[in-house]
Amino acid sequence: MEYTAILTEVRGRVGLVRLNRPQLRNALDSVLMDEVVQALEAFDTSSEVGAMVITGDVRAFASGADVKEMVEQTAIGMLTSGRISQWDRIRRVTKPLIAAVSGWCLGGGNELAMVCDMIVASETARFGQPEINLGVIPGAGGTQRIVRAAGKAIAMEMVLNNRTLTANEALQYGLVNKVVPEEAYLEEALKLAGEIAARAPLAVRLAKQAINHAFESFLTDGLADERRAFYLLFASHDQKEGMRAFLGKRAPEWKGE
Repeated sequence: MEYTAILTEVRGRVGLVRLNRPQLRNALDSVLMDEVVQALEAFDTSSEVGAMVITGDVRAFASGADVKEMVEQTAIGMLTSGRISQWDRIRRVTKPLIAAVSGWCLGGGNELAMVCDMIVASETARFGQPEINLGVIPGAGGTQRIVRAAGKAIAMEMVLNNRTLTANEALQYGLVNKVVPEEAYLEEALKLAGEIAARAPLAVRLAKQAINHAFESFLTDGLADERRAFYLLFASHDQKEGMRAFLGKRAPEWKGE
């Protein structure tokens, strides 16, 4: 299949997906996310692939959602667009999925990394959820998965006050599996994926399912609450002001309405 916003290849038994919007630091627009889901689902059904890696480039895994697509959206528009449901489809991928992260990993980018099963980070990786600066909150699992990985206190600081974690902090708090030099992060992720892909496929699939069941026992309810709040904020003045200010490269003027 021909893609416009991603690159794909197979290395051994590992399917590799590269986000390919470098001029926008791999901002996640609807086209890119559709292609990511299609590629991952194709690898998931391929007998030639046992595990997958998703990555960006050295400067950015993904800098967040494409704000231009959302700035004029309404709450109903966000609810009916299916945009967030793309993350649910990634959750349903049955084979192991590893994020190889370098540079900026922010907002939807951080949520995309966290929906993966493991994260290998370069020393230059930076993780954050800056949606509060736009007058909204994370809408694709950010408020829920950070709590489960790093705990309530760190989640509060990241989501409420735009704290960014360095790669070593992310390792310390349990958000990533390992930190390696920048020149080695992708190869390290591919190596890890290759080792897993060489193991018994059915056992790997059921092991992932069992671990996710333990991890997500109450995640579905939390995701639903987060999503309702996220959609509701698109009925607010502050969402429009925050995103318009971002696009206009100016400081927002919040009204609390």
